[in-house]
Amino acid sequence: MSVDLEVQKAIRARLTTWGGVLALVPAAQILDTNQRPAKLPAIILGDSQSVDEGTSLRRTHTRVYHTLHVWTREASLEGCKQICGEVRRAIHSGRLVLASPLHCADALVSSMRFLRDPDGEHSHGVVVVEALVSEAAA
Repeated sequence: MSVDLEVQKAIRARLTTWGGVLALVPAAQILDTNQRPAKLPAIILGDSQSVDEGTSLRRTHTRVYHTLHVWTREASLEGCKQICGEVRRAIHSGRLVLASPLHCADALVSSMRFLRDPDGEHSHGVVVVEALVSEAAA
């Protein structure tokens, strides 16, 4: 079982059921894809990294850093920042639900960056979600 993939699924599940996010981005536009989406606004499930937390010799604690990319078509960053704020609220609303034997001990948005695309038409937000995952002994 991939801890990283399970965290990604849980993040998408949280975002596609959080009313504040859905008021700004349709669930069908919260995607796992490799390119800027055609329909905007959108949230792209991006790069990730899994790191052994080093707290157990059994190697059952993993910290996952998952990057989300928020895309909007606007001259300002206002809409992008609103979406990122709702993503933060969604993630901070409670622990992520993971498949057994995994347990999300903590989940937080550790950083958000806002960028103006060079084309002058798009705004881009980068949100880093950290999740501390514990795996139950088999």
